[in-house]
Amino acid sequence: MSKPTVPSGTSDHRADSSAALHPLIADRWSPRNLDPTAELTMEQLRPLFEAARWAPSWGNSQPARYLVGIRGTETFDRIAATLSRGNKAWAPAAAALVIGVAVVLDEEGRPLPYGEYGLGLATQNLVLQAVAEGLVAHQMAGFDAAAIAEEFGLPDSVEPRVAIAVGTLAQPDTGPLDLRERDAKPRRRRALDELVSGEAWGTPAF
Repeated sequence: MSKPTVPSGTSDHRADSSAALHPLIADRWSPRNLDPTAELTMEQLRPLFEAARWAPSWGNSQPARYLVGIRGTETFDRIAATLSRGNKAWAPAAAALVIGVAVVLDEEGRPLPYGEYGLGLATQNLVLQAVAEGLVAHQMAGFDAAAIAEEFGLPDSVEPRVAIAVGTLAQPDTGPLDLRERDAKPRRRRALDELVSGEAWGTPAF
């Protein structure tokens, strides 16, 4: 299957970095103005979850689990219903909605170390693979985890931690004006001298 076409102008959001980054990292961003007509199949989504499957994890515990629905399915609608009001305003235009779930108890009911961290690593793999496939993926904290657990019958050993909208960018100058304005804002990050210490805490390493 051919990959979705990325609308022109995507490079406008390339990371302004102090060192050369791999394009998958430099071009990853979280737009909200998605194409409501773009469609994905489960086979087109397979590489994203395969990438997640190969993420590192503590003791190879592999704590990342996912729920996924493509637009037009009941699963998609059930996930969309749990989103916060703000996210409901734009995320249903995604081609797929995903819930990332962390295994927090092992098979004997004991706490599983670093389950949430493992889910984070796997989800970053998923998001970067989405970029490689010509897609965008916007991660969201704004959803009702308790509603997801009840709706999908999740066991006590797992916890929903993140919602992800996967799709393609809307074509330039299309879509709601408020979303276009939010997406047009420049990307910002703290400088390395605030993030990485060397000789002592707060002493910049770079």
